[in-house]
Amino acid sequence: MSEEVLINVGLGETRVAVVENGRPVDFVLERTNEEDVKAKTGRAGHSLLGNIFLGRVQRVLPGMQAAFVDIGLDRAGFLGVREARCLCYLPSYDAENLPPINTCVHEGQSILVQVVKDPIGEKGARLSANVTIPGRLLVLVPNQSGIALSRRIEDEEQRARLTGLVEGIAHKLQACGVTGEPAGFIVRTAALAATEAEIIEDAKRIAQDWADVRAAEKKSAPPAVVFHDLDPVSRTLRDYASLETARVLIDDAEAYGEARRYCERAMPEMLDRIELFNGPGALFELFGIEEEIEKALEPRVELPSGGWITIETTEALTAIDVNSGKYTAATGLEETSVCINLEAVEAIIHQLRLRGTGGLIVIDFIHMSREENIAKVLDALNAGFERDRVPTQISGMSEFGLVEMTRKRTREPLDKLLTESTCHKGRPRIKTAATMGNEVLRRLVREGAAAPGRPLEVYVAPEVADWLEREEGHLMRRLQAKFPAKVELIREPRFDRERVEIGVVT
Repeated sequence: MSEEVLINVGLGETRVAVVENGRPVDFVLERTNEEDVKAKTGRAGHSLLGNIFLGRVQRVLPGMQAAFVDIGLDRAGFLGVREARCLCYLPSYDAENLPPINTCVHEGQSILVQVVKDPIGEKGARLSANVTIPGRLLVLVPNQSGIALSRRIEDEEQRARLTGLVEGIAHKLQACGVTGEPAGFIVRTAALAATEAEIIEDAKRIAQDWADVRAAEKKSAPPAVVFHDLDPVSRTLRDYASLETARVLIDDAEAYGEARRYCERAMPEMLDRIELFNGPGALFELFGIEEEIEKALEPRVELPSGGWITIETTEALTAIDVNSGKYTAATGLEETSVCINLEAVEAIIHQLRLRGTGGLIVIDFIHMSREENIAKVLDALNAGFERDRVPTQISGMSEFGLVEMTRKRTREPLDKLLTESTCHKGRPRIKTAATMGNEVLRRLVREGAAAPGRPLEVYVAPEVADWLEREEGHLMRRLQAKFPAKVELIREPRFDRERVEIGVVT
């Protein structure tokens, strides 16, 4: 299998696509924060995900089994009891018997919390008190003893070897006072190909990061940020690049330099696979990523035989319906169903990963009578998700042809990142002003490079112009610094939000 990681660094967002055998299977988007958020977190232009804050509990709501924590943003962060239970000192509780939230935290209390979900719209950041410090090979879990391993490490001999090795490292770090307290580790899949010396070095590095967090906590008053996760490019290398990765293409010279510096520190074996993309053309367009993203925003996905699947997401679950269309196998109805269902399995695996769909998913397959055919479809579904970085659980098939599965929510799905609900011309969703604003910026960069020094006119819908000028005016200033030629932004009331026209002034 061929794997590549493509990193597109724009003025307003960084986009990452993981490509397997020529097709994108994972897509990550991180937008530049507004300047008021930047000032409060102390780090410009990055997501808050993974950052650790010294926060102050504002309100405890027993009826919601949650608390709101001030971390210095416009809106308090949300801390649910599942994410706060590590602070509870009651003798017994578990996932099914959670403690009351007011036994975990109280109003006015100062606590360390980590952002596990960025603020979105009117909602504040989602927080966890079970903070972790991620490394390239290991994840440090402070205040919890024990070793856990990635579920993708399946070989029992390797599991035993890594468990023993990391247990020894944990004991030495605690005895030497590096961690200063009991600490557990999660062993990442990348550790399989690492040497003992590399694993030890990674453990020391993240243990020192935790010591720095503790030191910052002691000298800070809440609310304050005490730990920043890596920048988007370095985090991509840490979390997505592996020895299976043939190359990492980056289309920005500054980001390329940062990537090389990170590799020199943490993963020198990847240095010769980091490449700067200088064109011709745009990176995501050349590899067909833009087209795949557009398709992933549509509910209907065509199958090779002429059938299709429809993907609809509600608040409760994601429903996937498999349709045969006009396809009919010459050998009969059962064979038709098997053929379409197997094609659907491949499309479902690809789309759920690319779209970042999580939570409960219900798939309505075409009915099959024979047990061996049902098993064939389920085996293909399970096998396809083995390479998925996100944990999944898949049930058997019901008598009605339904398969239930869960996929852990690790990020906002693609449609929520890029679109919003609308009743415009019968369309259920339309791209947000932020999405269109970033598209405009990318197009202006391309047009500016194609016609250096020539003034440009860009016609956009009023709400897109408002986003570019008022809410994200610093991005337009960065654009003008990159291309000194004049860019005139023109509001066109007749334009739909998704319509953009750019021309060179003659």
